[in-house]
Amino acid sequence: MKTNYLKVIVLLIVLFAGQFQMTAQKDEQGTVDASKPTNLYTQVNGAFEYQAHKNGSDLYGTRVNLQYAFNPDNLLLVEVPFLYNEGSNKFGLSDTRVRYFHALKRNITKRLIAIAPYADVTIPTGSFKNGLGSDVWSLSAGVVAGYVVSPKIAMFPGVGFVYVTEPNDYAGKSQSGVNFQTNMSISFSQQAFLFVNPTVTILSQTIWSSEFNFNYMITPNKLKVNASYIPNFTNNINTFRIGATLFL
Repeated sequence: MKTNYLKVIVLLIVLFAGQFQMTAQKDEQGTVDASKPTNLYTQVNGAFEYQAHKNGSDLYGTRVNLQYAFNPDNLLLVEVPFLYNEGSNKFGLSDTRVRYFHALKRNITKRLIAIAPYADVTIPTGSFKNGLGSDVWSLSAGVVAGYVVSPKIAMFPGVGFVYVTEPNDYAGKSQSGVNFQTNMSISFSQQAFLFVNPTVTILSQTIWSSEFNFNYMITPNKLKVNASYIPNFTNNINTFRIGATLFL
């Protein structure tokens, strides 16, 4: 099964690579405004990642995120992490994520700038035995709204249905529940902005987490760098990422 997963991932990457010479979808002024998640652009993201776990089996490595905007309203994302587990001394592919995002409505009112449904799948491509994967499929579908509070602040709250399959390698049952996010974008300037995204996922247990993601556009319309802190308060996992994004 893992081989089939890898074939799908390679195929998706090849399809992406064939499109990377295309220009990113830009707004009416011809500029990339990445401070609003409902603005969709073709891009390549790479990040170094460190995960601190309470059991001492810390993970670190790199995470590659490829996004292709078919047009300004439709985007496909494929995220492939390669991590090393200090507890098992194993390195390899972790779980892969595939996400589809569609901006259904834009500029509904002056402040309500978008309504965007999405579908999100996490594929268990990582080895659970080696501490690199979860051994479950995670399926989510929901909707995000974009609301401008002020010229510097915008909110992107979302709600989604979550389904997690029964694991193969350990005792457990399938689960279903809901996920809520309250993503806020704070712009300090045309180049610098911060995402603050408290999230709660309600399954067999309630999982509280958040993300603080600072971004700085080095080259307008082309290159930005970012640093993230992602705490999982329920499971006591702290993730740190430093990366860069190239808009194509």
